[in-house]
Amino acid sequence: MGSLVLEGALVVVAGLGVSGRAAVEVLASRGARVVPVDDHADDVIGSAELLEGTVLDRADLVVASPGLAPHHPLLVAAREHDVPVWSEVELAWHVRVDRAAGGGPAPWLAITGTNGKTTTVGMLESILRAAGENAVAVGNVGTPVVLAATDPTLDVLAVELSSFQLHHTSSMSAQAAAVLNVAPDHLDWHGSLDAYAADKGRIFERAQVACVYNLADPATEGLVREADVVDGCVAVGFTLGTPLVGQVGLVEDVLVDRGFARLRHTHAAELGTLDDLAQLAGPDGTVPPHVVANALAAAALALAHGVTPAAVREGLRAYGPGEHRLATVAVVDGAAYVDDSKATNAHAAAAALGAFPAGSVVWIAGGLAKGAQFDELVAARHDRLRAVVLIGVDRAPLRDALARHAPEVPVVEVDAGETGPVMTSAVDEARRLAADPGAPGPVTVLLAPACASMDQFASYAARGEAFADAVRALGGDE
Repeated sequence: MGSLVLEGALVVVAGLGVSGRAAVEVLASRGARVVPVDDHADDVIGSAELLEGTVLDRADLVVASPGLAPHHPLLVAAREHDVPVWSEVELAWHVRVDRAAGGGPAPWLAITGTNGKTTTVGMLESILRAAGENAVAVGNVGTPVVLAATDPTLDVLAVELSSFQLHHTSSMSAQAAAVLNVAPDHLDWHGSLDAYAADKGRIFERAQVACVYNLADPATEGLVREADVVDGCVAVGFTLGTPLVGQVGLVEDVLVDRGFARLRHTHAAELGTLDDLAQLAGPDGTVPPHVVANALAAAALALAHGVTPAAVREGLRAYGPGEHRLATVAVVDGAAYVDDSKATNAHAAAAALGAFPAGSVVWIAGGLAKGAQFDELVAARHDRLRAVVLIGVDRAPLRDALARHAPEVPVVEVDAGETGPVMTSAVDEARRLAADPGAPGPVTVLLAPACASMDQFASYAARGEAFADAVRALGGDE
């Protein structure tokens, strides 16, 4: 559509989730003729009904929900009709408005990665606000990007983007962008790990000031090398080790900058210490390495925007942990019940399990596997396991990995509806396994499913709440 003249354009909005409804609102406000489509809503037509008609013959644009995979029949038909397919993020980029304070549209600081996105974007928002910016975390979690992009009161957007959102995004030019990590996830949607990684890498395209990557994950550096960026854009790595020039990192317990500091060739600028992240410490009282890495990535993006080191420190101190991320719900009969429902893939579950001592975890896992396998996860973390309770439709990949790499660990499977709500049954089984008098040491019942939630719950948050409700029903100390 070139310059995007929305007035009078016929636009199909496919999928009426939060971002889809926001897209409808913004398109309608600009005079577009909107055709909403959703296979699960009673008040609009479904995709099959749309395909039976002639709408795509006349359509100027399709705005696709991130839930629609590229092989969805509606998107396939759109491509066959040469109708452009955009994400809500791509639409947002085209409809950005100038800031009320002047200076053009608000810049975007964009974050993606298999894990850590939500924590990092929250830290970034906190840092930007500490610097006096009217900033908000938007995108994959939070306000839809298209609404934030049309809000003239915002100074800068901290944008969390999933691989789904990036797939149909082709014009975005972030002021700075970060890929935190790349691990197998959503392979059923993308078709392969290479395709998944390539969509993550789209965040670096046309970056203006900095591309931030993870020195511990070579795949992220590779994505920077392949990106076509604005002249003068620099690559800045983050590391848990001592940083070289062009990096941010850790010197003992001090977070430091050698990527943006004026004297970076000879000196590192202090950004804060691990004590500034004490509110994010794990059960052992230390700040988990992945949390430190997230803080460094957030700091790098903020520094690219021009924030001072003092604001980085203040923002990190002010940031609080999000819900359903290693949150202790209660202690029952001496066992801690911990909700990490946000661990929706193997990479995140491995980080969660790694926060606990060997032999201490009764692990509640399972859900919608999204084509993933779990051998690497179980092989790396089997020493943490005391017992396992499996839930969800895709128990087989976890069951098989446990049989291969942790045959000594007791495994109980829970089917929905056997004795009541699935999470109630899972928590009851976990309590029984945690009470084994022959097992020494502290016990933690950990919900870190390594799978998506949509097979049995509306969202990972709903799954976490179900876990918390079931735990509270046991009594104990909160």
